[in-house]
This record gives sequence, C-alpha cells and structure tokens, in this order.
Amino acid sequence: MSEFFDALEIRDPAQRERDLMHALPGVIARAMASAPAVSRQLQGVDPWSVSSREALGALPVVRKHELLEGQQQARAQLPVSAGAVARVFGGFSSVGWGQALRVFASPGPIYEPETSRTDYWRFARAAYAAGFRAGDLVHNCFSYHFTPAGSMMETAAHAVGCTVFPGGTGQTELQVQAMRDLAPNGYMGTPSFLKIILEKADELGVALPSLRRALVSGEAFPPSLRDWLAARGIQGYQAYGSADLGMIAYESPAREGLVMSEDLLIEIVRPGTGEVVPDGEVGEVVVTTFNPDYPLVRFGTGDLSAIMAGQSPCGRTNKRIRGWMGRADQTTKVRGMFVHPGQIADIVRRYPEVLRARLVVSGTTGSDRMTLRIEVGRADAALSTKLAESVREVTKLRGEVELVAVGSLPNDGKVIEDIRTYE
Repeated sequence: MSEFFDALEIRDPAQRERDLMHALPGVIARAMASAPAVSRQLQGVDPWSVSSREALGALPVVRKHELLEGQQQARAQLPVSAGAVARVFGGFSSVGWGQALRVFASPGPIYEPETSRTDYWRFARAAYAAGFRAGDLVHNCFSYHFTPAGSMMETAAHAVGCTVFPGGTGQTELQVQAMRDLAPNGYMGTPSFLKIILEKADELGVALPSLRRALVSGEAFPPSLRDWLAARGIQGYQAYGSADLGMIAYESPAREGLVMSEDLLIEIVRPGTGEVVPDGEVGEVVVTTFNPDYPLVRFGTGDLSAIMAGQSPCGRTNKRIRGWMGRADQTTKVRGMFVHPGQIADIVRRYPEVLRARLVVSGTTGSDRMTLRIEVGRADAALSTKLAESVREVTKLRGEVELVAVGSLPNDGKVIEDIRTYE
C-alpha cells in the first residue's frame, strides 16, 4: 500500500511549478468570468498574462473583511430575486441554489457553498497522511451545523474510503458510548475535545483500544497534547485550513512543518500589503484556490506563517509552511486614531534604503507613544527626520523614529507591536 495519497505529492518540484503556472491563467480567466466579485477585484487584468508568480503577486489581495462586507452589502441592497450568487455570496461564488449541495455559515456570518465534487474541501490528503485508510471507521467530532468543519472531514474520509460516524460536538458520555460500541479506528475533530472524551472514558472505566489515529484541526495542537495522545497509543496529526479555502496545508509523518496542498497557490506577504516576502520570513498567508465553484484569487487569510527551507523527509516534495503563527491583522488604535499595517508599508515604500520596519506602541492608558523602528545599513539623521515626517503625514499622529541594526527586528510577522500597559 502506498504511503502517498497520489503521485502528485511526489512530483518533481520544478514540474509542479510548471503545472501550476500552466493552469493559473485559465483559473483566473474562469474566476473572472463566473464570479462577479472576482471580476471586480481584477478589473482591467488580462487573465492570460497571469502565468508567473511575479504576475500573480501584482494582483490585488482580497481580505476576509472585504469578503464579509461584500456579502453583507449585497444582502442589504439586492432583492431575493437577484439570486444566490449575487445576493448571498456577494459575487464571490460561481454557483447558486441547485448547483450547491450545501451552504454553510462561518462567523460573520460569511456564507460558503459546497458542491458535490469529490473531496470538495481537499482534506483527503491530510487524512491519508494521518494514516486513515479504506475500510476504517472514523468518529467525526467536528460540528455538523452552520460551519463546514464536519462536512470537510466527512468528505475527506469518504474520499479515502472510510465509513463515518457523525458524532458532532458535545454529549461526552454518548461519544464514549458510541466509541465503545462501534470501535472506530480514528478520530477527527479538535484535539482538546478528543482529550475530553478520553478523560471521560477513564472516568467511566471504559477502554477504547481501537482508537489509534487522529486528524485534528481548528485550534492549536501543542507537542504536550500530541505526546499525551501518543502515550495512549494514538498518533495525532494536524491540518490547517479555512471555511473559505478548504485545506491549505497538512502534517505528515515527518512532523516537520505542514506540507502545502497540491491544488492551490500559497504566498506569504507582508501584513497589510500584497508584497511577497522572502522564504523564511513570517508574513500573512495568501491563497489562490483552483476551486471553480468558489474561486478566490489572492485571498488573505489573516493568518501568519512562513515558508520552510528544503523538502520534507517524508518524501512529499511540495513546499512546507511552519504552521499557524498568529494573526496578521495588527490594526491598533492610538490616541483615538486607527493605525494599520498597510500605513507602515506605505511609509517604508518611500525609502528604498529601509529594509524592515516595526511600529511599537507603548505607554499607559491615555499616554500613548509611537516609535517606528527601522532596519537600515547605516545611521542617518536626515533619514530619521524624513521618516518622522512621513509617519505624521500617513498616520496623522506624531511618532519617534529609531534606526536599528540590520537583523535586529524579530522575524515574527509583526508590523505593529502593542506593548502598552492598561491599569
């Protein structure tokens, strides 16, 4: 039995890149033709010219708040007769009622379609890497109402050839009873709920020896909890995704970062911008999905991560990311004014000698202080003065400028750091 889901996972990296770039113009063209909001996002773009990462990186990023606002405005302004594509999905979907098998609501609410495509959310690779195989019984404890998490894992399990028990959330004692009666091979759900179930089983004196693997998502999976499960004979692996995009990356038996999904393009950009950062630098995860039903182009997830060097020891050849490293939206209110990461990027663009920047907001309640820390090759008093003027011009707030040595700012993706104390 193969240790890989399919041959795509072990493609030559150069061939994978050629395949993706060959497909990209058609993906962009189809998205612009079928999803009105994407057409507006990319107005004036020749889709057939978007055949490289450089060309993709020049396109505007659409972020989650814009997706939410677009849907809310459409529902407020359009009659029901306008149809689901325009009114419910705000033009970001290419399918409406009848074509969509299900519709889900994630917090906002943001509505997402699901069609009958096999493994629609693309989590099957993650399930396979976690050890799930045809003939297994999966106990799925993700929610089956409102959000798509339950369906994400169920459709993945079906694509692998598993049978699914839809456990859903809550009712811990009944979960233990079902596991005792059905003897599932594996669990899908949040890692914390699996721990709760196992602790309840201990309390009830119920052994669950059949449970040997777990695919977890939706929250942090710290090494301490992974080891706790392993001590009970359960190998847990994590997957990273979103309700808008499906699976983005997944853990393999190598346990070194998360391997990128095969059928999407991931970029890491400087928060608040669309500027791609060098590999290894922390930034916002931006994804272009090849899903024709929900064709998001350069969708900013708001999550922070970084691309890892080299290939995974497991044999999968796609690039890896370090996993979820926090949120990219660092908008901060200073003296009653919002300061955005994009404003800091606007300041930095004016000065090519600036390598990296971080705005540090300090002080106490009612006494805010802004300091823009700048990495430059050499100290320059005139540059400091110009930067301070730009800070005031762009943010409408006074701020100090501190020139620091190259490499001294942390590589954590933060553009704005709020260290104020509140008493």
